Amino acid sequence: MQIKNDKRGWGLLSIALHWLVALTVFGLFGLGLWMTGLDYYHAWYKQGPDLHRSIGAVLFAVLLVRVAWRAANSNPETLPNHRRWEVGLAHTVHLLLYLLLFALVTSGYLISTADGRAIEVFGSLQIPAYPLGIENQEDIAGAVHWYLALTLMTLVGLHAAGAVKHHFIDRDETLKRMLRPNTDN
Repeated sequence: MQIKNDKRGWGLLSIALHWLVALTVFGLFGLGLWMTGLDYYHAWYKQGPDLHRSIGAVLFAVLLVRVAWRAANSNPETLPNHRRWEVGLAHTVHLLLYLLLFALVTSGYLISTADGRAIEVFGSLQIPAYPLGIENQEDIAGAVHWYLALTLMTLVGLHAAGAVKHHFIDRDETLKRMLRPNTDN
């Protein structure tokens, strides 16, 4: 198995990072929805947000690795049956997914540090707060975070629909290339 990408497909690390980010985003979205419905006396009222923040901080680090890895590797060649508009749409959606992920993490940081306290990551690392002094920062960043999350999940749905379309309608290798790494030949 190849670690790096080549012209035929994605390498093992690109695939692993893709699915790690995807599963983490789904988990964070679910956790975020669940924890916003907790009342003050629920056992997870504090633990839910702490877990959400910690996972979000780790996701930020993984995103940095993913972007660096993507920049250091070539992308596989576009499959011959892909139309020009599909390629353009795919590039646009991928760029928006990255931008939304970084904006989500940033808005989450602004929610969590609005009161000037650092973010504690799994009880072992602290990310310092840099308060911006914005009135109602927590509420504003919270609203932005919510709408960014909804937008991200909508784009993820579009991304998945494209993969499913390529697999079942076009019957091409698009989805398979993200499910199995290249093998050395």
